[in-house]
Amino acid sequence: VQFVESGGGLVQPGGSLRLSCAASGRPSSIYVMGWYRQSPGRQRELVATITNTHTTNYADSVKDRFTISRDNAKNAVYLQMNSLKFEDTAVYFCYAASWSSENYWGKGTQVTVSS
Repeated sequence: VQFVESGGGLVQPGGSLRLSCAASGRPSSIYVMGWYRQSPGRQRELVATITNTHTTNYADSVKDRFTISRDNAKNAVYLQMNSLKFEDTAVYFCYAASWSSENYWGKGTQVTVSS
């Protein structure tokens, strides 16, 4: 499975961004898709995931600000990020897990929240 990620960039605090990730290869094998992030000096952490039946899971730090969605027909996952904070600055990685528990990662897209 390969990914094309887009939507990162520079935004002021309180602003919004929308990340997109489209999967190719063997997308029919994918069960869960989602986003992780990593900032300098910190471990990669979960942001949000969504199953093929649209069950979602969010990190506490992004609940009520971020919304994950998925288009199974397009093999794509999206992350709408609102009310962005300085601490949301990180490289955001698209993620997928297959039914056979294989994990796949995108190359990442930079999100910078700065005034």
